[in-house]
Amino acid sequence: MSRVAWAGGASGLGGVYAFAMRTVLAHDFGMVDTSLYAAFVVAAFVLCVTPGPDMMFIVAMGGRGGPGTGVMAAAGVATGALTHAVAATLGLSALFSAMPTLYHVLRWAGAAYLLYLAVKSFRDRGEPGEEGTAPVGPGRIRAFWQGVVTNLLNPKVILFNIAFLPQFVNPSLGHTMMQLLLLGITLVLIGLAVDAFVGLLSGRLANLLRRSRRVARGLNIFSGTVFTGLAVRLLAVPK
Repeated sequence: MSRVAWAGGASGLGGVYAFAMRTVLAHDFGMVDTSLYAAFVVAAFVLCVTPGPDMMFIVAMGGRGGPGTGVMAAAGVATGALTHAVAATLGLSALFSAMPTLYHVLRWAGAAYLLYLAVKSFRDRGEPGEEGTAPVGPGRIRAFWQGVVTNLLNPKVILFNIAFLPQFVNPSLGHTMMQLLLLGITLVLIGLAVDAFVGLLSGRLANLLRRSRRVARGLNIFSGTVFTGLAVRLLAVPK
């Protein structure tokens, strides 16, 4: 994928988030409890900088494909998170609490997809790229969609939104849905900033290490191990 196409895709995604934020903020800001919102921003930042499944996934993707791949994986994760936030705002996420079977089907599908990514990583022979070029690994567009899918197929994100976001809503101000949407978008943007930095850093570090074929192969094994661990975690911890 060319740098121009990648930059266009990244800027397009940023435009979607900016439009969504402008749409929310176009309403009277009096609908937001500023003290609750400030507390939410602090809590969201702490959550986003704490290593978790999404961050480990992005580190693994950056390690396999370089900085651009890591950033695009972060953008994919953020897009999936935005979808979850909108679903929570519309009340669709409550279906997973009312229908446990649907929750478990999604959980197994997510684990299966992560295991598929693990197998691909283990089978990658770790051919180092030529000097000055990106390492051999998943393409940036593919990394983006893998980030979207892995996030969407994680039902724990759905339950997290149901449990976490309403704690920072003030019903007495009204506009409950808009408050939830603002909180969800804020969480996504903070997560995107943190995860993109992590993906960029891990990709640059991987580029330095990939000068030897043995190390390149080791990074792919590390990525496969991370994907396997995330799949096991998704199945071993039901909720």
